[in-house]
Amino acid sequence: MHEIRDAILADALGDLGGLPVPASYRGVLVRRDEQDMFEGLPTREKDPRRSLHVEEVRTPELGPGEAYVAVMASSVNYNTVWTSIFEPVSTFGFLARYGRQNELTRRHDLPYHVVGSDLAGVVLRVGPGVNRWKPGDEVVAHCLSVELEDPMGHDDTMLDPQQRIWGFETNFGGLAELALVKSNQLMPKPAHLSWEEAAAPGLVNSTAYRQLVSHHGANLKQGDVVLIWGASGGLGSYATQMALNGGAIPVCVVSSPGKAAIVRSMGAELVIDRSAEGYRFWKDEATPDPREWQRFGKRIRELTGGDDPDIVFEHPGRETFGASVYVARKGGTVVTCASTSGYLHAYDNRYLWMNLKRIIGSHFANYREAWEANRLIDRGLIHPTLSKVYPMEQVGQAACDVHRNTHQGKVGVLTLAPEEGLGVRDPEKRERHLTAINRFRGV
Repeated sequence: MHEIRDAILADALGDLGGLPVPASYRGVLVRRDEQDMFEGLPTREKDPRRSLHVEEVRTPELGPGEAYVAVMASSVNYNTVWTSIFEPVSTFGFLARYGRQNELTRRHDLPYHVVGSDLAGVVLRVGPGVNRWKPGDEVVAHCLSVELEDPMGHDDTMLDPQQRIWGFETNFGGLAELALVKSNQLMPKPAHLSWEEAAAPGLVNSTAYRQLVSHHGANLKQGDVVLIWGASGGLGSYATQMALNGGAIPVCVVSSPGKAAIVRSMGAELVIDRSAEGYRFWKDEATPDPREWQRFGKRIRELTGGDDPDIVFEHPGRETFGASVYVARKGGTVVTCASTSGYLHAYDNRYLWMNLKRIIGSHFANYREAWEANRLIDRGLIHPTLSKVYPMEQVGQAACDVHRNTHQGKVGVLTLAPEEGLGVRDPEKRERHLTAINRFRGV
């Protein structure tokens, strides 16, 4: 891998096709024999620093329609946290099921799981049948892994029965020096971004695009009032940018004055600091508090001049879902892509059915949606929300930051890149957007 890294750093990308593929590489992994290590502990006390390891692993066989990518940088998502604490289930069950599919997928069923669902790097090799990409191409990868052998997948690949999230439900993910991807996961790396900046948006930017903009999600239009939970976080920071770019009116919910300042710096004017205003949507562990839903709805209308949200951008789940259903306007939409505070939701269905509201489930994005979301990054219309970058050896701490919600935006990880700031190919374009690119840095 050192020879490959040196060729990339020397801009000798045309030489990569002639370099040997190493027999092994370093990757961030969890171990099957440790999947019970946190049994009995509350979620909060499960520590990714104990379960995530950086180890040398064997390079998998390259199959048809696949590519090896030399990974310069990656990032941490919530699915990496879930993998590292073995919640809600151990990911080794995913690998075992995938491994039973055919001889080629059997490669994924191993006693270790190399994790990570983002990358920025350079194509090293392509398998049979790959025509669009070649060694030396600078790329980012989205995390949809799909077989496309079922008719269900040919209208929307997210409906394919064999749809999986790469690096979470498959092995050989992006938190590594080398990754194995399907060629239809690849997209061009935005030339004005460094490796770590380009690696940060993939999963969350694509997820936010489908959830908010796509016709498969909320189908946002100009003038829509959009309530965005966690508006300074990994998902919410992209949703906020998309709402503003699309002519919508974001109402940004955050949890501290610092986070409020971040979303205001992006151009948001309507901000609710839920901690400062003391919202508690549950009386106790089993009892929601509708009076708090009402107080929250009243606050939204004070900010908007009397309008309820046309769209609620949901991802916290259990803690907020009852309030989300309540505050959406009559005929409005709650679109949800996650449940980071818990999967069992409670809401009053009268407010849903009698007011003709809709709940839409949204999961990652198809290739077209991911491509369009990446194009927004490349055009400088959406910007990375990278706040901090760790070396691969400290990936446990990076995941711990995300688990404990002590981070802002996205947390990056350097893999082959020896330092930050490398990989920029268009410095003039970068200079035009530098303030926005660095908005989350050091926060």
